Amino acid sequence: MVEGEHEDYKTICDRLRNNSYKLTPQRQTILRTFLENSARHLSAEDVYSLVKNEYPDMGLATVYRTLDLLAELGILQKNDFGDGRSRYEFTRKDEHHHHHLICLNCGEVSEFDDDLLESLETVIFKRNRFKVVDHDLKFLGYCQKCQSTLE
Repeated sequence: MVEGEHEDYKTICDRLRNNSYKLTPQRQTILRTFLENSARHLSAEDVYSLVKNEYPDMGLATVYRTLDLLAELGILQKNDFGDGRSRYEFTRKDEHHHHHLICLNCGEVSEFDDDLLESLETVIFKRNRFKVVDHDLKFLGYCQKCQSTLE
């Protein structure tokens, strides 16, 4: 994700406070972890492994609760990439959709920013009078690194 496409740290903190949530050291650490890893799609387990050195007393349950809260407030977007673990990323400020490329071998997730479905959404509306408000598209295949090992 390009810097500036999500809310900044101060805005997120204000949003928590405005919704009557405390800005605990654990929540601050988890938010900073996402800011420092904004190009990645982190699972709760990923976050836990990244923060456990700074906060050894923070449990995995705290990470799960915090991620659920941040998703509920619309700060993070929760994704299901079919690997049995929810992955999170910042919710974008703009309405531009992006899609995910998921490697079936190593599990790497990357983003594809070109939204080629806008014209399809227009056709759907014209033909079916169905207004699409969101879509989720995942491309499954093999990343460049794994393609070379599979040959």
